[in-house]
Amino acid sequence: MWSCITDFFTYETTKSVVVKSWTIGVINRAVQLLIFSYFIGWVFVYEKAYQLRDTAIESSVMTKGASVFCIITKMITTENQVQGYCPENVDKYICTHNSNCTRLVNKPGSYGILTGRCVPFKDTIKTCEINGWCPAEIDTIKTTPMMEVENFTIFIKNSIRFPTFNYTKGNFLPTITDKYINECNFDIVHNTYCPIFKVGDVVRYAQQNFTKLADKGGVIGIKIGWICDLDKSDGHCNPSYSFTRLDALSQKNAVSPGYNFRFAKYYKMENGTDYRTLVKAYAIRFDVLVNGEAGKFNMIPTLINLVAAFTSIGVGTVLCDIILLNFLKGAELYKAKKFEERGGPHFHLLLATELPQRSAHCLKV
Repeated sequence: MWSCITDFFTYETTKSVVVKSWTIGVINRAVQLLIFSYFIGWVFVYEKAYQLRDTAIESSVMTKGASVFCIITKMITTENQVQGYCPENVDKYICTHNSNCTRLVNKPGSYGILTGRCVPFKDTIKTCEINGWCPAEIDTIKTTPMMEVENFTIFIKNSIRFPTFNYTKGNFLPTITDKYINECNFDIVHNTYCPIFKVGDVVRYAQQNFTKLADKGGVIGIKIGWICDLDKSDGHCNPSYSFTRLDALSQKNAVSPGYNFRFAKYYKMENGTDYRTLVKAYAIRFDVLVNGEAGKFNMIPTLINLVAAFTSIGVGTVLCDIILLNFLKGAELYKAKKFEERGGPHFHLLLATELPQRSAHCLKV
């Protein structure tokens, strides 16, 4: 117990030992050079750690629709539907007797509420009857996609703001004119800042086949990236566009591949009866996604990273000490020179006797 107490109340001070060894010297300078190169090349030059960052980008997207919009490529239409009773058209509701349908009463069908009766559907086939909009939709009809959609264009206006720096910018650059807008189409090589995109080009840049996409539908992301270095001129803060398929997993799903939705147009007959036209639409949905960050010189992150850099250079000393004290020949001698213990009263007595002698020696010199 007493040993633990005395060990606790001890003090360590640094003792410098100069080791004239080519091996240790080369290792020490090599490690310091690597650390110094890392902080200069990666941290300060590439990562720009001397800048204050703002990633809370505020964005507004305007198209001829919204930031999320659809272009219909194929439709299946069921016309003149009225409220009433009719047979289901789904295979799982095929029946031969009412008893096949009775157990399904009060459960929702695909297109209406099941009544429990088995009624003729077509030819010799019977299905369970529903109460709903009749006739029931048949969505297995083969239709041809509208290939003209490939030449449609998308017009995108985007404004952004970085609140930390109160900096605003838009994708309509100062060099863009009315004549340019009327003639240009976005090209990933030649017209990188044109805000008008052909649907076929967007699909191709997303590495998709337009025919397959138009047949089943899908979701394409148009990503606008703003990476701005505000230490440079305003002309260096420009948007970059990229494109990707956002519903890639649905391509592998056999149950509901692609993208589709339904909508109805309602009408009224002269006798007051409501009827409707139901449309199942296959479409390409476009999601415009905006992200970005801005950076500008600031003293606080600069000082923090400078301190980190100088502190990290000390790692070379730690590594050299490990090699020096454990792996080199004469390690025990180095340990004896580096580590030395002195007692309390004896240490004071030693200082009292040694200091005058050293002072006298200095005077003689």
